[in-house]
Amino acid sequence: MSVRELVVLGTASQVPTRHRNHNGYLLRWDGEGLLFDPGEGTQRQMLRAGVAAHDLNRLCVTHFHGDHSLGLAGVIQRINLDRVPHPVTAHYPASGQRFFDRLRYSTAYRETVRLTEQPVAADGVLATTPAYTLEARLLSHPVESFGYRLVEPDARRMLPDRLVAHGIAGPDVGRLQHAGELRGVRLDEVSEVRRGQRFAFVMDTRLCDGVDALAEGADLLVIESTFLDEDVQLATDHGHLTAGQAAKVAAGAGVRHLVLTHFSQRYSDPAVFERQAREAGFTGELTVARDLMRVPVPKRR
Repeated sequence: MSVRELVVLGTASQVPTRHRNHNGYLLRWDGEGLLFDPGEGTQRQMLRAGVAAHDLNRLCVTHFHGDHSLGLAGVIQRINLDRVPHPVTAHYPASGQRFFDRLRYSTAYRETVRLTEQPVAADGVLATTPAYTLEARLLSHPVESFGYRLVEPDARRMLPDRLVAHGIAGPDVGRLQHAGELRGVRLDEVSEVRRGQRFAFVMDTRLCDGVDALAEGADLLVIESTFLDEDVQLATDHGHLTAGQAAKVAAGAGVRHLVLTHFSQRYSDPAVFERQAREAGFTGELTVARDLMRVPVPKRR
């Protein structure tokens, strides 16, 4: 069964709280699982959320601050302990290779799984599969940080009334889809473009071109909102976004569902993040993330 959803494993920023674990976000995309920014405690959160090591196909790290990467050691060892039967690929900033190496080999364990390292050195496409293209964009943070964007290829939606008008039915529909033309009828005469779904993941960053490029047209945008708007100077100084800034980005990019996360421990009322996001002009679906919640990717338009 096809499932496209975000499983939120942790939503804290640098300091976890009683109710918020360090970062961790699993995107289920049909038969694949992409784990973003596994912070400390990710293994336990996976257990609580019903996520197994076998569910993981890619590990995507935005940058090497501890709240986004200290869980890598445990996750990689768990992948090997459970003898995951398929290859796993790790993406992370190339400038942090020494940190990845230390985490991967931080303690002794037996390697049983092929873990492919594909470090990110610049903006561009990281992987292309039949189901999606995975891209990266440079962000603005005190250490090098990349955001990720997953784009499903566009397809075509058949239009029943036009098929009937041209006398095409049954197996002939499949023949037309495969060949692009049947008995003088072109595929574009009886179908329309079905836009592929788009997911974007934006963590620690100031406002920059990379944020806008990642968010553009996203069906689901997961974005940090570490600070509230009254602390915008702190956000800028430390390379972060406020709730209002994140919401303005989403509104300008035409995002359908906005997920705010990565909250500073200084704030205790999550409702304020939602209020400031609405005041900033975002009118789409909005979620202030909580640990262990599941957020479905919006259905196709």
